Order: sequence, then C-alpha cells, then structure tokens
Amino acid sequence: MDLIKTIEEQQKKANVADFRVGDTVKVHFEIIEGKTKRIQIYEGLVICIKNSGIRQTFTVRKLSYGVGVERVFPVNSPRVMKVEIVRPGKVRRSKIYYVRDKIGKAAKIKEDLTPKAKARVNASNALAKANSQAEEALKAEIKAETAAEAAANKAKKK
Repeated sequence: MDLIKTIEEQQKKANVADFRVGDTVKVHFEIIEGKTKRIQIYEGLVICIKNSGIRQTFTVRKLSYGVGVERVFPVNSPRVMKVEIVRPGKVRRSKIYYVRDKIGKAAKIKEDLTPKAKARVNASNALAKANSQAEEALKAEIKAETAAEAAANKAKKK
C-alpha cells in the first residue's frame, strides 16, 4: 500500500490552481490529433469536484449553442496546462447539479465579492501565468515540429 502512495505522490502536480465549486474557470487543455498538438480553452462553471489525491477530478459545464455540455478533467493530468479562475462563485453546496435543470437567468451563480475570494483568485491566476510559460514552450515546440516536417516533406518532393 505504501508503494502505491509513493508512486501517486511522485505523479502529483505541484502547481494546482485553488478553484472551488461554483467558480467560472478557463481550462487550457492539450489536444493531440494524430501528430499535431494544440491547446483548447474550455470555459465554464465548475459543478463538482470528486475524489482526492491523484484521482481528483472536476466537472466543468458550459452552454454551447444552447445545449449544456459537461466535461470531466483530471486535476493532476499533464494535459491540463492551467486553470484560470474567471469569476469566483458563491454557493452553499459541494455539488451543484441542480444547475442542469435551470435555464437562463435562473442558472446564474452569485459572484463572491469578499476580499478573501479576490485574494484567492489573484493567487490562482498568478499561478496560471507561471504555468503559461510551459504552454508557450509547448507552442514553440509544436511550431518547431511542424517546420521540421515541412522541410522534410520539401526534401522528399525534390
């Protein structure tokens, strides 16, 4: 059992954003399509956070063309580049599944305007900026790979 815990501790992310249920977040997620890599931003409301440790996940809900779409992200996944808090929410429940049944203005979550919440958002977004350096490095790596592939294809054609 200790062996499993030590392996899990090694794979845990050090810089994890401090977001909560009810917050509106932007999740920068790395998508791999064949040989190409890109970063997709998924913005929505955190409706639940499940489990703990390495297995911790969070569900983000957004409206896409009038249809509710939910996606589950692992907190410690290497594909989740960063999580930015756009708007802190004030909720009284740990799982806000009731938002699924609400439409329009009724589905809005009150914004948390306390100084404590603002400090939490500022600290989390500063951490996200630090993580964006890793994202920029990935983008540079992607550009270098595509340039190398283009050069190789030109050489094959000649």
